[in-house]
Amino acid sequence: MSNLLASLLPILCFLGVGLIVILAAAVRIVQEYERGVIFRLGRVMAAKGPGLFFIIPIIDRMVKVDQRTITLDVPSQEAITSDNVTVKVNAVVYFRVIDPVNAVIQVEDYRRATWQIAQTSLRNVIGQSHMDQILQEREHINETLQHIIDEATEPWGIKVSIVEIKDVELNTQMVRAMARQAEAERERRAKVIHATGELQASEQLAQAAKRMNEEPGAMTLRYLQTLVEIGVENNTTTIFPIPVELFGTLMPHIQAQHSEE
Repeated sequence: MSNLLASLLPILCFLGVGLIVILAAAVRIVQEYERGVIFRLGRVMAAKGPGLFFIIPIIDRMVKVDQRTITLDVPSQEAITSDNVTVKVNAVVYFRVIDPVNAVIQVEDYRRATWQIAQTSLRNVIGQSHMDQILQEREHINETLQHIIDEATEPWGIKVSIVEIKDVELNTQMVRAMARQAEAERERRAKVIHATGELQASEQLAQAAKRMNEEPGAMTLRYLQTLVEIGVENNTTTIFPIPVELFGTLMPHIQAQHSEE
């Protein structure tokens, strides 16, 4: 009996080790943010997970797919705008896998494919836009890029949520030209504001003159007020013309005094 056990012991050990290896190969654990796409003899079966499940060793093969949002940096792309301005633009793309099966079987590398589509779309959209649109309507360009990239990657089970242009680089000559344009625009606005102020002031003066002409004593009071203001100044000699209207007001009083004498 002891000899029989001794002879069977290596076989039992071998079977035990083999069973452990098979179990280790059959057990699969998928994280909450992952899905495991199962291939059985080359044919896709399903996407499983998250959690613990078993596969058939040798017959089944599993490919893990991360379903978290992925941040993809698009390097600077040199492009010529529709108004013939050369710019360098970089962007960032946020996307995630919503269909793990298509992400595995429809494209070889969905990350690289999305990166290539983002580069091409960025150059195309910049080439169809004016320089002013790139600088002032960036949100609209971002939405256009998001729609184009999302439509191209949809068959791969990819959902592009956000596309943002980060930096727009211009050459030195273009920067100087834009600075001169901005300076000229500021000067134009200053002149328009000054002219508008002069027009409003002239209209107010015209209304004041009209009101004074309607009231005979208003001009006399204004001259007297001006004389008081001038008299406040120290060591100042001022030649101030006396309006005829003032004499017209004072003459009756002077004549009355002479007649009494």
